[in-house]
Amino acid sequence: MSQPALLSKLPDVGTSIFSVMTQLAQETGAINLAQGFPDYDPPRPLLEALARQVLTPGHQQYAPMPGLPRLRDAIAAKTARLYGHLPDPATDITITSGATEALYAVLAAVVRPGDEVLILEPAYDLYGPAVRLQGGVPVYVPLQLPDFRPDWDQVAAALTPRTRLLMINSPHNPTGAVLTPEDLDTLAALLRNTDTLLLSDEVYEHMVFDEARHSSVVGHPELRERAFVLSSFGKTYHATGWKVGYCVAPAALSAELRRVHQFVTFSVSTPTQHALADVLPLTELYDELPAFYQQKRDLFRELLAPTALRLLPVQGGYFQVADFSVLAPSVSDEDFARRLTRETGVAVVPLSAFYHNRQDHHLVRFCFAKQESTLRAAAERLARLG
Repeated sequence: MSQPALLSKLPDVGTSIFSVMTQLAQETGAINLAQGFPDYDPPRPLLEALARQVLTPGHQQYAPMPGLPRLRDAIAAKTARLYGHLPDPATDITITSGATEALYAVLAAVVRPGDEVLILEPAYDLYGPAVRLQGGVPVYVPLQLPDFRPDWDQVAAALTPRTRLLMINSPHNPTGAVLTPEDLDTLAALLRNTDTLLLSDEVYEHMVFDEARHSSVVGHPELRERAFVLSSFGKTYHATGWKVGYCVAPAALSAELRRVHQFVTFSVSTPTQHALADVLPLTELYDELPAFYQQKRDLFRELLAPTALRLLPVQGGYFQVADFSVLAPSVSDEDFARRLTRETGVAVVPLSAFYHNRQDHHLVRFCFAKQESTLRAAAERLARLG
């Protein structure tokens, strides 16, 4: 009996480059600086809270669909403390299975077939396919090299009456660029007389360096009225495998998000939510993150300074982009990444993976969210590059 024909909704999309490079690292024994996850444990208070909550009677069943009230209360308090805005925890905050689910649910909720969605690229590889799965049309606007700043005139030119949503990401993955308060003011002016919604991916919000402060859309009175703002406990607490995130949005927007969320995951792990609610008032756990990651950034840059890699600026997040054109001017970034993994023993991600058309600027991305010993071991291997 023959199998029925299956027409793929994403025929041009294969296995994620992050999975490919991680598998190659495992096969070759390379140090994995490709995929964005720490190789150290979450804070001890969080682990102890989870152990305690797992053993608490009644915490093994479904949590409420929008998230535990006590966790949403804690998020509201944190948001007010950091950004000067107190969202209503009952209507404006939704707990999701990572920021990934939140992002997908937002797109499924608001993007209709034929709607245009503006994406500033390079961009996280989920954005474009998730738009297309809703029947939307991704419209790509390039960030400007070498510092990956948005050209707001180009953004304005790309806006049309069909633009349903604009997606921004700060601190930015993969480049570490950070939007400023002036950027948000400019964006507000561009969107002011439109019906365009905004999705602000802020999962690296607690990793902004050199005494700068994160400029959250939640803290911008005009923008937050049209925005879904996403954050990630996995990034904040070094627990990417827990897959817990949240979305802050006005009540009307949150209601649409929840219509989808209830049919995707419905709710997120109950004991995990209780554990996060226990530790979120411990503000030092996230207040110390800028210095914690800046030290890693500075160490990694110092260790790589003797190589022929040209390191681009990093204002936030936990990724370092490097230009390898001096070393291999005629080699593609994907081939260079594979060669680096096999021959040097350090796995990286080619930056072309973050462009819809695989645009190649001879750049690769390292993750420096690693123990000092890991970074030093990687640097020793990379020293072979000269």
